[in-house]
Amino acid sequence: MRLTSDWHIHSRNSCDGAAITVADLVRGAKAKGIRDFGLTDHIHTPFNLPDLAASREEYLASNPSPRFHFGVEVSVVSQWELDQIAKGLAKSPVYGIRHGGPQGASLAIGLTATDITTFGIEYVVGGTHWPIYVPFEREAMIRDYHRQNMFLATHPLVTIVAHPWWWMGHWKGSDGMFRSEPWFDDFGCIPKSIHREFAAALREHRKVTEINLSAMFFNPEYTDRFKAQYVEYLGWLHSEGVALCSVSDCHSPTYDIRFDEAAAMLERVGIKDAALWRLPPR
Repeated sequence: MRLTSDWHIHSRNSCDGAAITVADLVRGAKAKGIRDFGLTDHIHTPFNLPDLAASREEYLASNPSPRFHFGVEVSVVSQWELDQIAKGLAKSPVYGIRHGGPQGASLAIGLTATDITTFGIEYVVGGTHWPIYVPFEREAMIRDYHRQNMFLATHPLVTIVAHPWWWMGHWKGSDGMFRSEPWFDDFGCIPKSIHREFAAALREHRKVTEINLSAMFFNPEYTDRFKAQYVEYLGWLHSEGVALCSVSDCHSPTYDIRFDEAAAMLERVGIKDAALWRLPPR
């Protein structure tokens, strides 16, 4: 089996250090046998909209084929921080306002339906990227990440839920690895009821969720045990009728993605390329 689509890719226009040009992406996708794919640079809050404008400009300059699509990746943020930014009370909020908000703050995304029309966005990837003002404690993190994932799974503007249960930052060991909390010592610490609720919401609202290669499968900071558990989790989602899509989450200056290795991992849990979600050509 070969994977033939990729729906989460960042260009040099993204705010987080991604580096590939759109022209190099198009050449790299062809070399890897990726037929259907999309550009999805980051938007955390409206502060990042100029980045999206630059992304759209470079995308259009590439004379995109009908199988190359324009999307965006949004982060879950709080309505509190969107309000603070709108009032001019945050200095250079590239990643929003990560601290100081109220616990239980209403969740939001920094993208509107008007933005989608203005920038010609064909699909929206929504990701849980950081905790929203909760204690750094396992049960609190699990509850918070589940709340955010459910928010995305039910949001009318979101097409794809990005990398469920991805984590970075806190709890990294001295060797650069995540080995303990919030769920790296045993992915089974997340209650099955949470997985069932998330899967049901994805099905009910006809959302897609990611098979994320760079952030999850080949993340050098994650243990092999966790990765094996995560692949089994995706196999379970597939068996539950959840729509899945393959994504690289490429941030590098070259499109050097281990698609063949990922395809073999997916086959072991019964996931075939032909069953994966993709946008039709325009």
